[in-house]
Amino acid sequence: MIENHEYRQRRRLLMERMAPGSLALLPAAPERVRSRDIHHAYRQDSDFYYLTGFTEAGALLALVPGREKGETVLFCQPRDPKKEQWEGVLLGPEAAAAALGVDEAHPITEIDERMPGLIEGRERIHYRMGADAGFDEKVMGWACGAREKARLGGPAPKQFLLLDELLHEMRLIKSDSEIHLMEEAVRISVEGHRRIMRYCRPGMREYELEAELLHSFLRHGSRAAAYGSIIGAGANACILHYDSNQAEIADGDLVLVDAGCEYRHYAADITRTFPANGRFSAEQREIYRIVLRAHAGAVAAVSPGAPWDAAQEASVKAIVDGLLDLGLLTGSADKVMEEETYKDFYMHRVGHWLGIDVHDVGSYRNGENWRLFAPGMVTTIEPGIYISPGNENVDPRWRGIGVRIEDDVLVTGTGNRILSDGLPREPEEIEALMAA
Repeated sequence: MIENHEYRQRRRLLMERMAPGSLALLPAAPERVRSRDIHHAYRQDSDFYYLTGFTEAGALLALVPGREKGETVLFCQPRDPKKEQWEGVLLGPEAAAAALGVDEAHPITEIDERMPGLIEGRERIHYRMGADAGFDEKVMGWACGAREKARLGGPAPKQFLLLDELLHEMRLIKSDSEIHLMEEAVRISVEGHRRIMRYCRPGMREYELEAELLHSFLRHGSRAAAYGSIIGAGANACILHYDSNQAEIADGDLVLVDAGCEYRHYAADITRTFPANGRFSAEQREIYRIVLRAHAGAVAAVSPGAPWDAAQEASVKAIVDGLLDLGLLTGSADKVMEEETYKDFYMHRVGHWLGIDVHDVGSYRNGENWRLFAPGMVTTIEPGIYISPGNENVDPRWRGIGVRIEDDVLVTGTGNRILSDGLPREPEEIEALMAA
């Protein structure tokens, strides 16, 4: 659990980084209609949650550095017994200040009245321009109201600045409490993966494995998957973002499962590939071994001070060397890498940042240079080989084999730690788990 003092510290740090004479505005995520009058399950905006820990819709956070009456102002839904009878108890502005550690809280119904006064005297407004046209219009209206109040003299908003870069740089480095939550998300996800490896049998449908996975997630304390689970059997494993999960699992298929749960807003993202019948074929094992070497090389490249691209380069080298050895690629390794012909089999990056978002925020470059890994960053490492069933340049025995191995890796002060290390990767370990 993340305590209030950490949210306050985050808000303080963000205000210190903001331009002089500015304020920041962060709205909560809107509710989304699924069909007619039925909404999707509500999930708070990641940036808003990072700064508040508040999970209700219909809210806005204003950060006003130097304001004498209070620098952090929250607008939220007022208590309403009739609404709460249908939708659950609301925190309400009367309790929000103490519960969330903000300086002031007001009903969201008063925002148009109060916002021009908060903006008055501020020359710059930080917010996520262009993310929501409706909110853009509101901000412009509030700014015009503040300018009207300042027409007899004094500062008025002249500049609108993106908030993303300041805030997302903060989110890139995880605190100890964040890492603890991610460890729990990973633990629950690992148990789900282990469950479906033991459960899988030829003749099942992909969605039967998905059902077992979601059951395990919820049973162990997660409220939802962090993203749409990928359960691809046979040639479906060669589709990177396959999400139909309808096909029958045949004897002899490999099953690629890319799935992770969300735990208290923090995500896990894990992939394993295993044989439906419990035994890898000779060809499947050869491809799997290459991906496993690529995975090991990429993980070894994750350390403080190493460039982000080092892991990618390590994975490409291992995959190119392995496919050349099998004759699936031809020519020299240097030529294959220069011409990128390996992308017929390995067409994605080796990983991405992980945190509150599955594809978490934070840049991968500083200008023209790759960002250097630093302690507290969490990245996925997920090399793969995908041999399309329609690839006529390879022998038919290789076609339709898709393998990906993905783990969640924390950068430490001395190297790295694989958070998802409790899930077997070695083919013999997978076979033993499935046999048990």
